[in-house]
Amino acid sequence: MSRPKIIVTRRWHPEVEAVLTERFDTTLNEDDHSMSVAELQDALQSADAVLPTVCDKVNAEVLGADNIRAKILGSNGVGFNHIDLDAARAAGLTVTNTPEVLTDCTADLALTLLLMVARRAGEGERHLRNGEWTGWRPTHMMGTSVTGKTLGLVGMGRIARAVAARAAHGFGMKIVFHDPFPPRAEDIEGLDATQCGSPEEVFARSDFVSLHCPGGADTYHLIGADAFAAMKPGAFLINTARGDVVDEAALVTALQNGDIAGAGLDVFEQEPSVSPALLEMENVVLLPHLGSATQETRKAMGMRVVENIEAFFSGETPRDKLV
Repeated sequence: MSRPKIIVTRRWHPEVEAVLTERFDTTLNEDDHSMSVAELQDALQSADAVLPTVCDKVNAEVLGADNIRAKILGSNGVGFNHIDLDAARAAGLTVTNTPEVLTDCTADLALTLLLMVARRAGEGERHLRNGEWTGWRPTHMMGTSVTGKTLGLVGMGRIARAVAARAAHGFGMKIVFHDPFPPRAEDIEGLDATQCGSPEEVFARSDFVSLHCPGGADTYHLIGADAFAAMKPGAFLINTARGDVVDEAALVTALQNGDIAGAGLDVFEQEPSVSPALLEMENVVLLPHLGSATQETRKAMGMRVVENIEAFFSGETPRDKLV
């Protein structure tokens, strides 16, 4: 029996690529370019499986291609708002993602952003590297303490709970959260986390607001002008979720007007484009979507895709099936 033909849309962890090449008839994206609509359509028409990432917009236009041969999209990432699931279903495609394996890594990065923006770490490093530091003095670059402050979480899934555990046990932070699908009591045991009745209650009570909700139509621009107006003037926004959860223009205005104190962002509304105004602000920490970017996690994510497509081609239901 011939091996299933696989097309990988971007470069993956080398050990994962080696496994894919060994087990399947695999075509890699050798120069790691971002595939066009036409290239994604061609991949769907010529392969049994297409393995996209969260940077590939597998929308209705892509999935509307004629004579689709592919039967499964094995997406590398936990988020799936880059794929039109209804269009995929209509095209007869199974869709999988990679949950669980990037929880700790992304939680670590959320805390990194929180600490960096609170303690002005990005600004301080630039200050030193630019040769501007003249030595210690009592009023130099005073930031904001983290220990004992209130952390508000919008969404309380796996990653949010991992952030809460780090914040509560490592920094003695008080935890408040809102999630339309609240976690089980046993999932938040030991966190002393307080459930709020609305996102607005979280905004009003928090010194730091960290976003952990999925992207998509239901959460598009969830954090906009009204949200910033409800936050404390000294509050900081942390986003490691999806860029379009935040109205970036409203964020810029809130920062310029002093409605909030700062932001730590790993995702952006129009990735890879970033608002020029954000690039100029010293009270904003900006990272290039590094939430899962460790050797260990990226390998685990890729191997989870391998597991899903192997299960599919063996006639089994992949454990991470979305559609």
